[in-house]
Amino acid sequence: MQWYEIDSIDTIDSPSLIVYASRAQENIDSLIKMVGGNVDQLRPHVKTNKIAEVCQMMMDKGIRNYKCATIAEAEMLGLLKTPNVLIAHQLMGPKLNRLVSLIKSFPATKFSCLVDNMETASSVSKIMVQEGLTIEAYIDVNIGMNRSGIMTDKAISLYNACTSLSSIKIIGLHCYDGHIRETNISSRNAQADAVFESADTLRKKGTFVFWDWGYKNLFPDLPFEFACLVVTRIISIIDEHTVCVDLGHKAVAAENPMPRVHFLNAPNAEPVGQSEEHLVVKVQDASKYKVGDVWYGVPVHICPTVALYDTAIIVNDNKVVGQWEVVARKRKITI
Repeated sequence: MQWYEIDSIDTIDSPSLIVYASRAQENIDSLIKMVGGNVDQLRPHVKTNKIAEVCQMMMDKGIRNYKCATIAEAEMLGLLKTPNVLIAHQLMGPKLNRLVSLIKSFPATKFSCLVDNMETASSVSKIMVQEGLTIEAYIDVNIGMNRSGIMTDKAISLYNACTSLSSIKIIGLHCYDGHIRETNISSRNAQADAVFESADTLRKKGTFVFWDWGYKNLFPDLPFEFACLVVTRIISIIDEHTVCVDLGHKAVAAENPMPRVHFLNAPNAEPVGQSEEHLVVKVQDASKYKVGDVWYGVPVHICPTVALYDTAIIVNDNKVVGQWEVVARKRKITI
């Protein structure tokens, strides 16, 4: 039996999200080894897992600093009494009131946020003054991702301007290097060194805990293993080279071009078409398969895939041992 196979698979509906807890633990341990055991260098992003139990696994290993993208993810971390949480997003509008509620509801957690302009910084300052609170913030710097963040040559001016604001303290820079996707480690290091000449960075990726097909191919040198899969079933044999499985847009992240998933037990299968509930797949010989066959898939992008599921089925040693709620997939938990 392969590591990913489930001995009671006939009782598991498809599509389903499967977390292999022991492999996730191994990935956490591998990350800690990469920093020589100095967990204070780490700030894992929880947008990948969105599961309180997975975050608790990291906390149990001494990791104290975390990063998230939504208020719901921040609330999940607050409920766990996580010591330090950076909300890595530009908070405006009603989110500022929700930020205040977070700070007041979870005094054991120190929350911080991002700013990349004076409008945001002033808005954060204003509401903190009104509520008698203070908050630390990082200046979000654009080092090439080109989605948010101030240009590096303007960061010092923004910092100087923010020093005049009350109840907000700029304590560092936030830089995301997601545009660097070089598979060769030497070339990747050279690119990273170039963009970070003018800025320090936080170690903050979250995908490591589950890993996915995209990162496995981009960064084959990294020591992480697949710890989260989707299971699907063949629901139709279309012709001698085509089958259909129940893995549509609503079951695996669909923002990337095909293929969006790689099947471990059908490695030559080639996804060619997808709709809401169906994935059409080309195979060499459809006679080798039958309706009802289970395929185990590694998503190309695990983060938005996890967000499609209410719960994850937990497997260890090929056996189902429970299920965990993907609690922070919600836009709102209580705050």
